[in-house]
Amino acid sequence: MNLKKTGIDLFLYGIESVKPENLIPEKICLENSSIQIEGDKYSIKNGVYIFGSGKASVEMAKAIEKMLLDYIIDGTVVCNYTQKLKKIKVIEGSHPVPDEKSLIAGETLLKKISSLKENDFFIFLLSGGSSALIEKPVPPVTLQDLQKTTQILLKHSVPIEEINIVRKHLSLIKGGRLGHSTKAKGIVLVISDVIGDDLFTIGSAPLYYDQSTYEDAYNILKKHNIFDDLPDNVKKVIKKGIKGEIKETPKKENPNIKHYIIGSNIDALKKIKQKAEKFMKTYIMTSQLKGEAKEVAKAIVSIGKEIKKSSNPFKPPVCLLFGGETTVTVKGNGKGGRNQELCLSALIEIKDTKNIVFLSGGTDGIDGNSEDAGAVVDSSSYKKVKKLGLDPYKYLENNDSNSFFTKIEDNIKTGYTGTNVMDITIILVGG
Repeated sequence: MNLKKTGIDLFLYGIESVKPENLIPEKICLENSSIQIEGDKYSIKNGVYIFGSGKASVEMAKAIEKMLLDYIIDGTVVCNYTQKLKKIKVIEGSHPVPDEKSLIAGETLLKKISSLKENDFFIFLLSGGSSALIEKPVPPVTLQDLQKTTQILLKHSVPIEEINIVRKHLSLIKGGRLGHSTKAKGIVLVISDVIGDDLFTIGSAPLYYDQSTYEDAYNILKKHNIFDDLPDNVKKVIKKGIKGEIKETPKKENPNIKHYIIGSNIDALKKIKQKAEKFMKTYIMTSQLKGEAKEVAKAIVSIGKEIKKSSNPFKPPVCLLFGGETTVTVKGNGKGGRNQELCLSALIEIKDTKNIVFLSGGTDGIDGNSEDAGAVVDSSSYKKVKKLGLDPYKYLENNDSNSFFTKIEDNIKTGYTGTNVMDITIILVGG
């Protein structure tokens, strides 16, 4: 068995399993002008409006069109790329930092959803990436203020749930504000890209509600020592919010809107496990992996080495699956992302140890500021490193994992996948 190829095949299979074209027909049923989901039934005989935002919104919209085309009255979704659909208009926003397009997209969705009447019914397609793709800042915060704030938060590796608490309190869309702008009834179909599938965090919860406060946002920024670095308008809004001079985000869910998580990281891991179990023992270790990427990699490889050494607690061949989202503290100016950084750190640990394969990739197909999904390494990778005279430590120090893997040709390229359920990390240990 070629363990390296097996790892890549399993990763690609996991992505395929959580693509909207597979998830939506699996989770939603159309019968007698009604849709059914998780035992709930909604009539669409008078038609349905489709909205959405996120990296998976286009593929979700395609799948919904295929199922409900004759019932769709109108539709608009926002993604980080455009595509022409039959009845649903696709607007392009920017990710991971909002731009002018994100403001236009946010304003468009807000106007359309708030103009719906009480008897109207809508479906909102929500996935990761929404926080940057749709935006309308709280005055006097400007686009430039938002961009600088986002860049500071990302550079300091602030966890996504904390980033989104800050974002919610600078936005007229996030934290349930979009959901509370309408009288219509609706459902939100969610593909989760956050640890624990937390509805308060996914896409900054535009149609849910918010448990955090302006004071929470302030405390997060102070904890990471970045409050003083923020634009004056951002600091002003947060301070006014704490004093009650700016209205807080909604603290209750709109009773006319219900959320359904139709796809998540654990779904992908379960599908991979089913496939891998046909030829080796496979274990899902966690779908909540987090921490500094290069340190997490060391821990995972140490498990693989222990398996090789003593065959306890698992006997090779074995496949261990991890899902989640690590972070990278950026100190260099290289190209790459958390998955390739994981793999580079793992390779340093594996070196010439045979029969250990380590793979990590983003299910959206894009890792950090690179065009690759991730990478895969084993002892053959280390041979190439020595042959080319590369110093992996230098690349790691410069956060330049993509340049490194491009040179040894162990990068994984999928292009945009149309889905987004965080990252998948696989370690295979042969006998």
